[in-house]
Amino acid sequence: MKTTRRGRSDSRAAFFMLFPFMLFFAAFVLYPLVVNLYYGFTSFRFGAGASRFVGFANYERLFRDPDLIISLKNTFVYAFFSVIFLTSAGLLVASVLNRAAGFVKAVRVAVMIPYATSLAAAALIWMLLLDPAAGFVNKFLLSLGAANPPNWLFSPDYALPSLIGVNVWKNIGYVMIIFLAGLQGVPLELYEAAKLDGAGAASRFRYVTLPSIFPVTMFVIAACTIEAFKTFELVTIMTKGGPMNRSSTVVYQIYIRAFEDFQMGYAASMSTLLLVILLSLSLLQFKAILRKPS
Repeated sequence: MKTTRRGRSDSRAAFFMLFPFMLFFAAFVLYPLVVNLYYGFTSFRFGAGASRFVGFANYERLFRDPDLIISLKNTFVYAFFSVIFLTSAGLLVASVLNRAAGFVKAVRVAVMIPYATSLAAAALIWMLLLDPAAGFVNKFLLSLGAANPPNWLFSPDYALPSLIGVNVWKNIGYVMIIFLAGLQGVPLELYEAAKLDGAGAASRFRYVTLPSIFPVTMFVIAACTIEAFKTFELVTIMTKGGPMNRSSTVVYQIYIRAFEDFQMGYAASMSTLLLVILLSLSLLQFKAILRKPS
């Protein structure tokens, strides 16, 4: 009986401690999600009177919207290359800095500085650096003998790669820290056993390090993928989706439809599409984690 009473008391205490979070989650996550799903089936527009139910009309329009199709392509390209470069470069930097030398801590701090910098400030700094006329990057290329340096943010071919580069520069410190935690959790006995078996540095990395940090790697890929699909500030500040929509992303298109065109119902359907894409990618990554190599 005492155990039952204590269990009930603990359950009540746990409920009261969780209640503020549950209330916050219901008010700022669950309720907006339900309202967004509802608006996706309506013609709701700011300043256009009462909305009406339109069924799947907004979702049918999604697949005929050339701007959205281009933005989806841009977002997938942006996410793919951002994840590839962040994961590989972050793991490389973490491997190099996974040692006890005195200067390593200072280098780690230096790598973390871009991540700690305000995204708006970083975007403005890179806009100045990539300015085709007065930017440091093009001046440096000219000093090396380049005849026609790229226009970067004003070029249809270089705008999106420029954003990818800034994103990698900004977030590599975060990825490095995650990988450092994973690398430092690998038992030293595994490396010692591999050395006794005659494995070189490359073999130890392939057969000991990579399998040991597989869950960490999948977490990094999942986190970077979600953040890439949510990209908005870089596009808004640096390119505004241009030129010719070549750097527009899905979230930027949602913003344009909702707060410039005031098509809230259509923007809601675009948000639902983005949610479905992220859920699908997350499920695939979760399955990959469950199939961890032995």
